[in-house]
Amino acid sequence: MTTWKTLLLQDSASPLMEQLMYFHDHTMLILIIITILVGQMLLSMLFNKFTHRFLMEGQLIEMIWTILPTIILIMIALPSLRLLYILDEIYNPMITVKIIGHQWFWSYEYSDYKNIEFDSYMIPESQLLYNGFRMLDVDNRMIIPFFTQIRIIVTSVDVIHSWTIPTLGVKIDATPGRLNQSNFNINRTSLFFGQCSEICGANHSFMPIVIETVSPLIFIEWMNSMKKSI
Repeated sequence: MTTWKTLLLQDSASPLMEQLMYFHDHTMLILIIITILVGQMLLSMLFNKFTHRFLMEGQLIEMIWTILPTIILIMIALPSLRLLYILDEIYNPMITVKIIGHQWFWSYEYSDYKNIEFDSYMIPESQLLYNGFRMLDVDNRMIIPFFTQIRIIVTSVDVIHSWTIPTLGVKIDATPGRLNQSNFNINRTSLFFGQCSEICGANHSFMPIVIETVSPLIFIEWMNSMKKSI
């Protein structure tokens, strides 16, 4: 969860987010090196009075400044394409959760388990517990087991929303009349917070997302209790 002193990315909780962070660090390193080199060249040009009479027709330097950026772009493009394929692949999901965006709450459907459905609303500040998080806690959390491949199918019934959990590296649009899907695998138990990332109306900032990851045994007990309550 992001706090006031968080300057970098949140700690990853899934293999996908780890790969995204590695790519971020790789790209930032290249950008920092380019920035330092270009800055040094600009400063050296500003603070010296030397000229070169062959500067307008330098075939060698033109080849260098054409080939070198091409190599740098390839160094960025190849990891980026690899990451795109990793994000797209869905490997034998064990649980499928359908997520539906409304103005202004989320609905969750566990269709693999006799159509367990529930709505998730933000808890008002007047009803919030002492240790709760303002504008982030919800009355019904999305419960899933850790170390389990999860597939999510996201849609909307009114306007475009965006279901986003930064710690998992998941950001997927909820579009009316369209089913978008993604997948993730969480590697630890915790609470993961997110919010709608698409401006969807007056109460856009009042539809948070909370995922609670538990052990598979506790997840089965939760599913049984949900079945009994239906």
